[in-house]
Amino acid sequence: MALRIASPTGAVLVVLVAACDGPQSALDVAGDGATRIADLFWGMAAGAAVIWIGVVGLAVYATRVRPGEHSGRTAKLLLIGGGVVFPTIVLTGLLSYGLLLIPELREPSDGRLIVSVTGEQWWWRVRYETADGRTVELANELRLPVGEAVEVRLESRDVIHAFWVPSLAGKIDMVPGRVTRLSLKPTRTGEFRGACAEYCGESHALMAFPVAVMEPAAFAAWLEDQHALAAPPSTPETERGARLFMAMGCGSCHAVRGTAAAGTIGPDLTHIGGRASLGAGILVNDVDAFARWIAETDHVKPGVRMPAFGMLAESDLRALGQYLESLQ
Repeated sequence: MALRIASPTGAVLVVLVAACDGPQSALDVAGDGATRIADLFWGMAAGAAVIWIGVVGLAVYATRVRPGEHSGRTAKLLLIGGGVVFPTIVLTGLLSYGLLLIPELREPSDGRLIVSVTGEQWWWRVRYETADGRTVELANELRLPVGEAVEVRLESRDVIHAFWVPSLAGKIDMVPGRVTRLSLKPTRTGEFRGACAEYCGESHALMAFPVAVMEPAAFAAWLEDQHALAAPPSTPETERGARLFMAMGCGSCHAVRGTAAAGTIGPDLTHIGGRASLGAGILVNDVDAFARWIAETDHVKPGVRMPAFGMLAESDLRALGQYLESLQ
């Protein structure tokens, strides 16, 4: 049965309620920072409603309750009291409340885990630094332990980007030459969507990243696995793909720890087969997607700095795809 909206007001309410949910809603909170921002939003919405009710109430009083001519003194009281003093008091209260939240949103994390995220055109370089001094690099996805504070250090190598995971915290600019910090403390597990929130070039809209919030034990196991070297090829096809990977010069830009590939220009591919997506949230992670990415890089992500290898035979592309997909 079709849903009928009884009035325009009902339609507006449905839209407003629907906007509070979704993969990139700042009101679908799953972190301490997002909770504070949502509280500020609802406080400002309530303040706006109070001002609106007060101003409209004055208008109704002046035109409906007591229509006609008013004395100069009454008119001044209505205008100054209702149009200046009352909104100023409400807005000052909202401003003070918002300013009090800023130190809490920007305070450094006391967590033992540090994640450095570097914005590039158009992908994300992610490096985990643990308390024991070890580091591991991956790309285009973030995994975090629930209930634990994580310090995220943000920088850019080219233009201004902006790191934003609406369900976890507010957005913050990534300015070349500067390191900014953001504390993330997820409050529930799940899959969330992050994105670049500052226009940075022609593939700005193709610069998303998934964020998986995991139970601490599962996260610790995953992070330990990320320190491992790449698994060697186990089939004739993946062995052929590994040879092609080196012969085509892929190792000059990409690193695969445990092999001769030690490039630093592009993403680290050591465990790329175990990531949630390819190309910063553009493609699913499977053999066909790898083959398409390698052959049509510039079409899949316009302006990307990786050259396309469309000259390769279909069999070569699939061999490369199978090798990369095997890097779990």
